[in-house]
Amino acid sequence: MQNFTSLTHTILISPRRWGKSSLVTKASKLALEKNKKLQFCFIDLNNVRTEEQFYEYFATEILKGSSTKLESIVDTAKTLLGRFIPTITVSPTPESNLQLRLNWSEVKKQPDDIIELAERLAINHNTKYIVCIDEFQNISEFENPEAFQKMLRAHWQKHQNVAYCLYGSKRHMLMDVFTSPSMPFYKFGDIVFLDKISTDDWVKFIVGRFNDTGKIIDTNSAKLIAELAERHSYYVQQLAQQSWLRTEGECTNDNVSEAFEDLVLQLSMLFQSITDGLNNSQINLLKAVINNVEQLSSKATIQEYRLGTSANVLKVKKALVNKEIIDIQNDTVAFLDPFYKYWLKKYFFKI
Repeated sequence: MQNFTSLTHTILISPRRWGKSSLVTKASKLALEKNKKLQFCFIDLNNVRTEEQFYEYFATEILKGSSTKLESIVDTAKTLLGRFIPTITVSPTPESNLQLRLNWSEVKKQPDDIIELAERLAINHNTKYIVCIDEFQNISEFENPEAFQKMLRAHWQKHQNVAYCLYGSKRHMLMDVFTSPSMPFYKFGDIVFLDKISTDDWVKFIVGRFNDTGKIIDTNSAKLIAELAERHSYYVQQLAQQSWLRTEGECTNDNVSEAFEDLVLQLSMLFQSITDGLNNSQINLLKAVINNVEQLSSKATIQEYRLGTSANVLKVKKALVNKEIIDIQNDTVAFLDPFYKYWLKKYFFKI
């Protein structure tokens, strides 16, 4: 919130489903309460894979965030981007009320007007813009990603009336974009590494939500929910909900354990599909991780788990990180999905 109100660029980095989008939404509401002159624009690049798609979607969402009146948005589009826009489609449905079609051949010649759009609007409207871009790592998949990033950085770092909040679900790709000294977005803004919510905070939250609905859960059972889900935001809330549904008056450890097993079994087909896509070395390394083996590249581990060579261990780790199955921090390997870890241990490896 402080970054928003002070126009400090912010990069949020954490594994998927830890609550980045919820945090951004909450912080934006608090910032608006503090400063009514702020305007927020939320952009999701989930389905954007090319520069052309980026410019079209970016321009559309920035314009839509500038006003609640369609007439004003259309006039602004014609004034600021007229030479790029052969057609503007206005739909009667609220979900997709404006669609721009850009002349890609013109955009390629001089895309600056689109990249500068938020800054120009902020100046024209005498306001401050916060542009929040989810799945930002997708720009790494463009045809010339580094050249594109250099261009964005060159423009955005000069903006005086716009701050950018950049985040996404693929932690390792975001790390490459923002923490590598050789990349254009290195030191672009304040990097915030999200940690898991503490067990104590989860317990208070869960107990409070049960009380709000007239049901009871003691701190031990609430703690069990947080621990079984390994404090993973998405799974804690899912497990808490399923435990609540199994509770008539007071939730017990049995209710929680039953809900946990049912959720894991519901996901078993997905987990089986994920495992079917792994080779033997990848599966063997996951087994070593589940068995709490710390020295994965040691000669004894390589022999016991048939991992080939130390070079192959590095290759396997990288592949599993890219598949978003494991995360590596300070040489410590951990599963990103605690339910998948449990399923592998109990139902696949049967340890």
